[in-house]
Amino acid sequence: MHVSRGVSFVAATMVAAALTWSPPAAAVSDEHCARQDRLRVPGAAFQQSVCLPDLTTAGLAGTPYTDMADQAGLTAKATRTPSGVPGVQIDGYFPDSSRFNATHGWQHDAQFVIRLPDRWNGGLVVTGAPGTRRQYATDTAISDRVLAQGYAYAATDKGNSGADFYRDGTRPGDAVAEWNARTTQLTRAAGRAVAQRYGHSPRRTYMTGISNGGYLTRWQLENHPELYDGGVDWEGALWTADGPNLLTSLPAAVARTTGSARDEDLYAVGFARGSEFLWPYHEKAYWGVTQKIYRAEFDPAYDPSCPGPSAGTTPEQVLAPCVSDAAYDYASRPESVHRAVARVALTGRVGRPLITLHGDLDALLPKAADSDVYARMVDASGRGRLHRYYTVEGGTHVDGLYDTHPDRLRPILPCYRSAFDTLVAWVERGTPPPADHAVSRPASGDVVDSCALADRATAAR
Repeated sequence: MHVSRGVSFVAATMVAAALTWSPPAAAVSDEHCARQDRLRVPGAAFQQSVCLPDLTTAGLAGTPYTDMADQAGLTAKATRTPSGVPGVQIDGYFPDSSRFNATHGWQHDAQFVIRLPDRWNGGLVVTGAPGTRRQYATDTAISDRVLAQGYAYAATDKGNSGADFYRDGTRPGDAVAEWNARTTQLTRAAGRAVAQRYGHSPRRTYMTGISNGGYLTRWQLENHPELYDGGVDWEGALWTADGPNLLTSLPAAVARTTGSARDEDLYAVGFARGSEFLWPYHEKAYWGVTQKIYRAEFDPAYDPSCPGPSAGTTPEQVLAPCVSDAAYDYASRPESVHRAVARVALTGRVGRPLITLHGDLDALLPKAADSDVYARMVDASGRGRLHRYYTVEGGTHVDGLYDTHPDRLRPILPCYRSAFDTLVAWVERGTPPPADHAVSRPASGDVVDSCALADRATAAR
């Protein structure tokens, strides 16, 4: 649920870079580059392609082909990423009526990026932006490594972005419902673009994502298993019509910021004992804004004056909570609110192998009210054989907080990379993944770039 900030500055920077930067001449001499003008993304209203000497952030930082500011906080500073992956990048957008995404100066939503490495392994990885970020948000966390492994990569802004995303659509739930439709649309279109580039469709397609991207992964494997071979869900948001969902856990957190709730009230809705040292940061950066904008999406009638037509024009206004949300009681809200959530709700009926990761110190989407529940939903639907669930001890919602608390936290990214490799082995070689468990936090060693997924602590479920 990572809220993007500094949108206008980033947009201005990207436009300036687009006017002044061009790839080295050597990049356009490759045989593949000579055919890039033939690539067409089906359904795109606009697209532009470029052949680049390096599709990773090491090569793209400072160019208009990524956005390092929109990735802020998602990874630990010392994270090592691969580089030197030449290929073709296609940027564009599908037809859409909303205009929240200012990337490239397009002022157009439903933007996407597709990356096609010269050395292709036959696979495609698809993701959607976490939180309210945009299509380049997971370039460091996901794109760099899968490109280095030879996968084609596609990411979407989900059709709306920024703290005012709830204004998209005409009825409650429309904006979030569009996330799912845009991900399906991009998966189909990217598969066809891959076929144009390499001469045949992907042999394997994997869905994955962080936070809201993890929610998209769950939803896609439940509703469109025919498009994918499996997925990795990194702390996906849980939406259920009767709860739990973030509208049942965050009001207690907002109430704490106003002094009307005790620590015990947060424990009661799922926040973990031991995560208290993270609460002051979340009070300032996440709880208030997340509750108000998602409540505005599904229940705008609760308090029409807050956030109103905008979540705010300054960072302070955007991050500030609505005082009324401290008393929000999802269970007592009208049936129409529950129906709005039901439109995007998860069921647990996954149709392809899925691996879920969640940090035990997540202070935004506490696992007790999220992935623990989702794992039980999968089991109850009779799909438990398709699911593995690993709790990452010392993991929290954003890996960037490791830099502030290296003695208490560990980044989830290396465990995510291990989980992705485990999924591939499960799908392509039939290698059974480890049973559900909690991945122990080592007392020493490299936790920024290393994670032994098989290192067990206690049972996850």
